[in-house]
Amino acid sequence: MATEKDTVKPWGGRFAEPTDRFVEEFTESVSFDRRLAPYDIQGSIAHVEMLARVGVLTEDESGRICSGLNTILADIVTGKFTWRQGLEDVHMNIEAALVERIGEVGKKVHTGRSRNDQVATDLRLYLRAETETTRSLLLQAMQALVTLAEQEADTVMPGYTHLQGAQPVTFGHHMLAWYEMLKRDEQRLADCLERINVLPLGAAALAGTRFPIDRSLAAELLGFPAVADNSLDAVSDRDFVIEFCADAALVMLHLSRFSEELVLWLSPAFGFIDIDDAFCTGSSIMPQKKNPDVAELVRGKTGRVYGDLMALLTMMKGQPLAYNRDNQEDKECLFDAVDTLKQCLEAYLKLLPSIEVKREAMLAAAQKGYLTATDLADYLVMKGVAFRDAHAVAGKAVQYAIEQGSGLEQLKLPELQQFHERINADVYDFLTLEGSIAARDHTGGTAPARVRAAVAEARSHLEALAGE
Repeated sequence: MATEKDTVKPWGGRFAEPTDRFVEEFTESVSFDRRLAPYDIQGSIAHVEMLARVGVLTEDESGRICSGLNTILADIVTGKFTWRQGLEDVHMNIEAALVERIGEVGKKVHTGRSRNDQVATDLRLYLRAETETTRSLLLQAMQALVTLAEQEADTVMPGYTHLQGAQPVTFGHHMLAWYEMLKRDEQRLADCLERINVLPLGAAALAGTRFPIDRSLAAELLGFPAVADNSLDAVSDRDFVIEFCADAALVMLHLSRFSEELVLWLSPAFGFIDIDDAFCTGSSIMPQKKNPDVAELVRGKTGRVYGDLMALLTMMKGQPLAYNRDNQEDKECLFDAVDTLKQCLEAYLKLLPSIEVKREAMLAAAQKGYLTATDLADYLVMKGVAFRDAHAVAGKAVQYAIEQGSGLEQLKLPELQQFHERINADVYDFLTLEGSIAARDHTGGTAPARVRAAVAEARSHLEALAGE
C-alpha cells in the first residue's frame, strides 16, 4: 500500500486526483535509473554551489544542501538508502530525502533547473565516466594483442579470403589486424567523448531560466569544457547516447569477428590454437567436447548491443522538440550496452593470454592449398610476362600439381618449365612459404621484420595514450 509520501508528487499541485497505481508502476524509472544517483548528486552539488556564487542561494543554504546530499550519497553507497517507486525516478527520490533530512531549505535545490536538464546532465556525467572506463579496457586489450603479435611474429599460418586458403601470413600479422580494429574503436570513443562532454545544465525545461545563473561556472565545477548552445537542443538531444551505442556496436562487431575465428581455430578441423580449460565448458552428453563458450557468448551478446542501438534510433526518430517522456527509454538501452560491452572486453582480457598457438598445425595448413601460386605469377611478371598471362600460367601449374598430388614447390624444374619458357631455377625462391612471407617487406606487410616494426609503433602509440 502506498504511503502519503509515496503518492504526493512534487508536481502534484495541478492535479485533483492521485496517480493511478498502474500508471505509477508503468511510468516509474527508479528501478533502473538509480544507478545515476552519484552523478545526480554531483550535478546537484555543482548547481547549488553555482546558485550560491551568483546570490540566488545564501552560503548557509548551499552548505546545508550540499551536506545533506553528501549524507544521502553515503547511504546510497552503503545500501542504506530506501528507494520509493511512488517518487518516480532517481531525482525525486533524492530530492524528497533531502527535504526530509534538512527541512524546507532542501526544496531550493531545484531552483533554476528542470528534471529535463538535470537528467541530461546526469547521463553525460555517467557516460563520460563509462566511456573512459571502456577506453581503458580497449587499451588493455590492444596491449594484449600487441604482446601476442610480438611472440608470434615468425609463426606461419594460412591467410584466407572466402575462408579459402589464399596466401601465407604470420599469426603476429593477423593479431595486428585485430589490433587495428580496436585502435579505430578507441579513436571513435575518444571522438565521441568530445560530444558527450558538453553541459546541458541551465537549459531548464526547454527555454532556459530567468535566474541569473552562471553556466560557465557550473561547467567548470563539473569538468565540462563546453556548455550546450541551445536550450531546446540541450534537453532533447540524445545523439551522444546513440553515438556511444553505435561505437559500442562496432566494438562488439570486432569482438564477434575475433570470436568466430577463435571458434574455428579451436575446432579439430583447424586445430590452430588451444584455449585454457578455464574458458571452455563441456557437453552434458558428449564427454570429449571442449566448447569455446566464452567466445560464443561474446559473439551472441553482440546482437544485444545492436538491439540497444536500434531501439535508441527508433525511440528518437519521431520526437518533436523539446523533451518527451519517450526519452526515459534511453537508459535501459544505454545501461545494457555499457554493461555488455565492458563485460565482453573483460572476458577478452582474460581470454587472450590463455591462447596457446599450435605453430606446427598452422604451418601444415599453410603447406596445403597452393598458397604461393600468386608468387609464381609475380615471378613471371618480374621476368617480363604480363600479369594476366602470368596468372593463367600459374593456374595451369596449380591444376597440374593437384593432378600429381604435389605442392608447387615440389614440382621439378622441367615440370614447371612446360608452362612457360621463362621459368628458371630461381623460381623456387618464390615458392617457399618463408620466401613468400619475407617478400612482403613493406609498410603493412606480413614479413616478420614488418610485424616487429608495427609492434614497436603500436607500443609507442599505446604509451602516448597512457600518458594523456
